Amino acid sequence: MTSLTTATGPTGSGVPVVNEVVGAPGGVGEAARTARADAFDAWLRRLLPARPGVALVAVGGLGRRQCAPYGDLDLVLLHAGVAGVDELAASLWYPIWDAGLRLDHSVRTVAEALSVAQDDVKVALGLLDARHVAGDPALTDQLARTATDHWRRTAIRQLPGLREITAARWEAHGELAFLLEGDLKEAAGGLRDVGILRAIATAGVTDALRPAVHAAHRRLLDTRDALHQQVGRRVDRLLAQERDGVAAQLMLDEGDALLRLVAGDARTVGHALDDAWRAADRLRSGRHRAAPGRPLRRPVAKDVVEQDGELVLARTAIGARPDPSLSLRIAAAAATTRLPIARATCEWLAAYCPPLPTPWPPAARAALTTLLGAGPGLVPAWETCDRYGLIDGWLPEWTRLRSLPQHNPVHRFTLDRHLVQTAYEASRHTRDVDRPDLLLLGAFLHDIGKGLPGDHSTVGAPLAEAVATRIGLPPAEAALIGTLVRLHLLLPDVATRRDLSDPKTIAGVAERVGDTATLELLHALVRADAAATGPAAWSSWKGRLIADLVTRVRTTLDTGVVPAPPAPDPALVAGPLPVVHLGEDRVAVAAADRRGLLATVAGCLALHRLEVISADAATVDGRALVECRVQPRYGLAPDPIALGADLRRAVGGDVSVIQRLRGRALAARSQGAAPRVVWHREAATDAVLLELRAADAAGLLYRVTCALDEAGAQVRAARISTLGGDVVDAFYLVGGWPAAEHRARIEAAVLAAV
Repeated sequence: MTSLTTATGPTGSGVPVVNEVVGAPGGVGEAARTARADAFDAWLRRLLPARPGVALVAVGGLGRRQCAPYGDLDLVLLHAGVAGVDELAASLWYPIWDAGLRLDHSVRTVAEALSVAQDDVKVALGLLDARHVAGDPALTDQLARTATDHWRRTAIRQLPGLREITAARWEAHGELAFLLEGDLKEAAGGLRDVGILRAIATAGVTDALRPAVHAAHRRLLDTRDALHQQVGRRVDRLLAQERDGVAAQLMLDEGDALLRLVAGDARTVGHALDDAWRAADRLRSGRHRAAPGRPLRRPVAKDVVEQDGELVLARTAIGARPDPSLSLRIAAAAATTRLPIARATCEWLAAYCPPLPTPWPPAARAALTTLLGAGPGLVPAWETCDRYGLIDGWLPEWTRLRSLPQHNPVHRFTLDRHLVQTAYEASRHTRDVDRPDLLLLGAFLHDIGKGLPGDHSTVGAPLAEAVATRIGLPPAEAALIGTLVRLHLLLPDVATRRDLSDPKTIAGVAERVGDTATLELLHALVRADAAATGPAAWSSWKGRLIADLVTRVRTTLDTGVVPAPPAPDPALVAGPLPVVHLGEDRVAVAAADRRGLLATVAGCLALHRLEVISADAATVDGRALVECRVQPRYGLAPDPIALGADLRRAVGGDVSVIQRLRGRALAARSQGAAPRVVWHREAATDAVLLELRAADAAGLLYRVTCALDEAGAQVRAARISTLGGDVVDAFYLVGGWPAAEHRARIEAAVLAAV
């Protein structure tokens, strides 16, 4: 894809041919888009010789006069059956390709174009944007008029298919309003959905687009213009690293402000399309009436009835003094029935439902629990209530949390959606805990401290406890909500960064958790949080580590006894050396005791593109034992025969293998923020803990363990925690607390190895 200002030619030479030939300007905004369309129109008219019975028609962005700085052309060469049309088309298309532009083209008669539109709803929508560029305008008028008439006659039949296509696209691209790196065109609430809104309005199913939708559409187009110019090519996904530059072009202070603006505009588009689909459903279904002029009403909950596929208030609920819990109760009904709340009902609730007292009445608290635990119906019901300002009335904190960006790369959602999504994921684990209501509330509030100065778990705990108190929980239960928020990262942090065989590790977690009920709540919350974060936040090995930690801590809480460390694998402590055992995710080696063995094993695993998750080293009767948990770095397991052979040679001192390890280690060095070393004196029973925080890189463990060995530090265990592009590696060093000079030497060696 190439620029309208400096396009790349077909050979990829990067010659600015488009600016010279087309004269299409760059820039951001409606005027720039129109100017680009005008320049293309003028250029294309020069390419098409005057000839009766032939017309050049623009669809897509050029048809709408919304050309982005980097984009393609969608053109139809329309003809009335004249001879030589293929040669004419070639004379038109080749100059476009020679200009380095990407072209989507077709050659058709009016009848052929309409025939394709009958079978392909996407083509039918495209023809609604048909605009005359050159040639015989009567042909273009005939196509545009007939295509629009055909769409109006058949839209109600074609809309279900269009909705299925749209749902599949949303499933693939997600919701733009909640994504940290969303696709401005294809994600739900993006530019593609505006086209669908226009098509539904053209069919007469809904009114013309509201001014708010037009404004949101213009801003999304401006954002895409700025993104194209920032990146220098056609791209629709707004990546985190581009946000600040795009924001600057749009005269915004920072990338976070841009993300909030895009989220608001995507919400506006998404809400309008929800309303449009609902109108189409009503029109298509032609629901039966109980009597002429009287809609059928079916009670679904106290004060809530279904009418025409939507939830509305019962007549008895509308009075001079409405129940303050009414908005929460209808939200809970919408989530559990998965029926939408009527717009008029939402507007009435926003205007007339009184604020909730403090503490909340039991009915409101029960409705919130039902809403949070409703599963798939939670997100759409919550979003509808947020659209009309009802959430701010329940939780004043929501104003700060709405569309708040998260800068950790493992996150896929903005903070508000992450909190709601975590509650949804927690609903899958309500049978695993004694208090499912506290699990749901803790999941919903677990990151409430984000966006404020300080550690979000520590900052968020009193905020969550205050919310729990406000909604009417007893003091002990409100305090437990605060504990869940404060400790919600405890289990994954300890499981991935600490030695679970160390009794001090288990005793420390047991002391902080306090009881098995809290432990089970934290375990369920961890799983829900990870699922709501994104694929990078969870893996089978992480799940096993956390489950192992929970089992050990539960035993300690139940019996008061910390489980003893596991004994070494008997197969490693007997038989001739070296011994190499390879499992699905485990590598175990026994060799003659010598310094640097752990580094050698780690390097050999890196050579075969295996990531080490954990490593343990011990000496038994003069033989060194190294056990590692591993996973393939790029998804493909190595050849076990080659891996085993290299391990045996490497631990036996084969120089050629060691040279390969060093060559690979020198090839990859980390970039980005400066690494940091943190010491923990009391974290382990018989060791000092050195924690390295650095950028992830292949072979990092090998380089660091080599550096530790050369600095005179002996490693008995290592735990590797990968967080997106960063790692937090913990090394257990035996031999007591090093002197200040020795610590400085160790630290310098480690940092130099990163």
